[in-house]
Amino acid sequence: MTTPYKRLDKSQAAVLMVDHQAGLLSLVRDIDPDKFKNNVLALGDLAKYFELPTILTTSFEDGPNGPLVPELKERFPDAPYIARPGQINAWDNEDFVKAIEATGKKQLIIAGVVTEVCVAFPALSAIEAGYDVFVVTDASGTFNEITRHSAWDRMSSAGAQLMTWFGLACELHRDWRNDVEGLGTLFSNHIPDYRNLITSYNTLTSGK
Repeated sequence: MTTPYKRLDKSQAAVLMVDHQAGLLSLVRDIDPDKFKNNVLALGDLAKYFELPTILTTSFEDGPNGPLVPELKERFPDAPYIARPGQINAWDNEDFVKAIEATGKKQLIIAGVVTEVCVAFPALSAIEAGYDVFVVTDASGTFNEITRHSAWDRMSSAGAQLMTWFGLACELHRDWRNDVEGLGTLFSNHIPDYRNLITSYNTLTSGK
């Protein structure tokens, strides 16, 4: 049975950044560390660009998991910030679920560390609760490809849509004519090759 196409809508979407913590980031081995952090920050910038409600949460940050990546806190100084005292599945934390409900959104974009736990558990719980879930694969990380693909299979089988932050941005934007410069800047800030493309475009258009 195939899942029907559920199109992302920026008026219906919220972003959940789950356990992007300094200690946990050291566990990510299925993607280059620098690329991974770039993807996480790209998702954060995407959320700000499209003005999507964003919720930050950490797990046991006083322990080895460590504090939230500081760049995310800087990007979202006023966002709900749920420091879970111990719940492994963020959905088991009442404040986290209340923060999601307060957004009024039914499409949840989720990314986190590690994929098969901190992402998969709340993603599956959200699907069970009736939300449409979109997992940002390249802003989520884990130990290796075996654990990654096991998590992806479990979530997609339950109805989650697996996407990259770039695909996410394009689906939310819908039409280049909505804002060429804004979307181009977002891409240029996180994709070096795209920066070259935009530089070439700007050079050509400025001469007209």
